[in-house]
Amino acid sequence: MLHYAIVFFIISIIAGVLGFSGISAATAGIAKLFFIVFLVLAVLAILAGVAGLHAL
Repeated sequence: MLHYAIVFFIISIIAGVLGFSGISAATAGIAKLFFIVFLVLAVLAILAGVAGLHAL
């Protein structure tokens, strides 16, 4: 479960850098959306791992 949390966290960081840095104005909205979605998934995966759940 921690593996998924790390993967989602890395994806959210990449999306955040692309979305909030203004690299491309056309994809900024999509990158911000991905940042939020994958950050939420990372938090859920961490909570599921702490709770001892093996499937999300």
